[in-house]
Amino acid sequence: MKNRTILGLFCIILSITIMFGISPIVNKMASGKMQVIQVKKKIEQGQAITSEDLIKIEIGSYGILDGVIEDEKQVIGKFAESAIVPNINIYPNMLSDTADSADDIFKTLNGTQQAMSVTISSFANGLSGKLQNGDIISIIAVSNNESMIPSELTYIKVVTATTSKGTDSDQLTPKEDGTNELPATVTLLVNPTQAKLLALYEQNAKIHLTLVYRGDDQNADKFLQTQNKTFANEVKTDE
Repeated sequence: MKNRTILGLFCIILSITIMFGISPIVNKMASGKMQVIQVKKKIEQGQAITSEDLIKIEIGSYGILDGVIEDEKQVIGKFAESAIVPNINIYPNMLSDTADSADDIFKTLNGTQQAMSVTISSFANGLSGKLQNGDIISIIAVSNNESMIPSELTYIKVVTATTSKGTDSDQLTPKEDGTNELPATVTLLVNPTQAKLLALYEQNAKIHLTLVYRGDDQNADKFLQTQNKTFANEVKTDE
């Protein structure tokens, strides 16, 4: 009898706890709603986003990170910083004001930097067809049974990868079987010294590309700034 009384009191206390403790939290989670912007289909890196690409979805607001985009006007006309897929909430860091396409970069060339293409000799050498515009890569040169990453080619920005038919990777459309045509060349943003070195390796060595960084432009620029210091140091040494 005593045990039943204790069990009954425990059940009453548990019920009160659920009613006044857990239930309000659950109700808050269920009642808090918000509308967010998502895409209807996959948006490739560098692709311009239009109103036809977007859909407004109502979701529970509990646990949603601050900054989620709720107004489609913040998305229309922007470019995908990286691929954006359906059922994913969109945040500002996923968008860019520029396409980062090959043409965009070509228009910024001012003589101190050049765009240069090198051949992707095999599927593996070119990162298995997974290179994207804006990637930071390193060049490994293999010659006479030796391999090295030249200090001048440690961090280089990918302008684009291009198929044998001249289609840039960010402009490719999948085939009927869902696959894409593989790139045959990769175009890199280099200075004259790097261009000469790449031309030499293109003729006399085997080139492998390794991915160093993929992400926002600000962090990518840090790698390029580190690379530029190599040439600044060389100038000081020569002096």
